[in-house]
Amino acid sequence: MTMNNIPIHALPERYLNQHQARQRPPTTYEDLLGDSIERGFAAGHWELDALVAHLNKGGPLGPNGELWTAESFQSVMKTLGE
Repeated sequence: MTMNNIPIHALPERYLNQHQARQRPPTTYEDLLGDSIERGFAAGHWELDALVAHLNKGGPLGPNGELWTAESFQSVMKTLGE
């Protein structure tokens, strides 16, 4: 198998640290949110509205302890991605 006409065995081995862009350890809330999002994806909730509904059923609650909306989810994801 080749990649860009380079034999795969000739490519250097690469290691990706999944936390390499992290500026700080995640908070407990961020860990719980990430776990719930992963469970939602595993259950097939790929569309935003379905994922938001999953979060509202299983938690954690959204910002300020309120139910999630598509807008609040997108806002939190943007903030966490900065």
